[in-house]
Amino acid sequence: MLATLKKDSAANAKFSLAPVRLEGTLLDGVNLQLLEEQRDLRGSFTEIYCDTWALPIRPAQWSVVRSAAGTLRGMHLHLRHSEYFLCISGRACVGLYDLRPASPTKDTWMLIHVSGVEPVAVSFPCGIAHGWLFITDTIHLQAVSEIYADYKEDDNLGVHWNDPELNLAWPERPRIVSPKANAFGSLAEARAKIEKTMCQTSSPAMDRQFQPSV
Repeated sequence: MLATLKKDSAANAKFSLAPVRLEGTLLDGVNLQLLEEQRDLRGSFTEIYCDTWALPIRPAQWSVVRSAAGTLRGMHLHLRHSEYFLCISGRACVGLYDLRPASPTKDTWMLIHVSGVEPVAVSFPCGIAHGWLFITDTIHLQAVSEIYADYKEDDNLGVHWNDPELNLAWPERPRIVSPKANAFGSLAEARAKIEKTMCQTSSPAMDRQFQPSV
């Protein structure tokens, strides 16, 4: 079942979509897929990906990630590959910020509160800075459209999770952040790197997300 978002009449900056709580602006190209768990006496079965769902990603690699409560991973930024995030155990908050120059939601953000109780798959194209804050001990599935072994430095950028320009009101302050993530630069520096990369290289994914249509 494809998610349908409706603005909450009580606050334009919040949305209502059971079982997910959303804040901010629904970013162009972000897909929220409500997953249907089929239960019987043996347990349950849940489809987590299907080509017919028309998600903004064709997975090339899947990973299982375990995170301790209070951990923040990100904010990462990729210019060529898309991502998929699915919380299967615990609770997490996904933070997104749109850095695509040609996007109708450029320079806007959103927070997505998810849990493993009623799983919702979050997927999005390249050009969106993203981070995950884990409220409890959490296990999540993560897919990327380019295998990790093929990552290049110009496609593996970062933004400091607490940059005020992001305007992300994380539900709590993280207690565990990697030294690499703590050393990420500002949003302004990320924009400059995007511009420099676009002048030096190109790819079909970059062209779709970063060049205005004519």
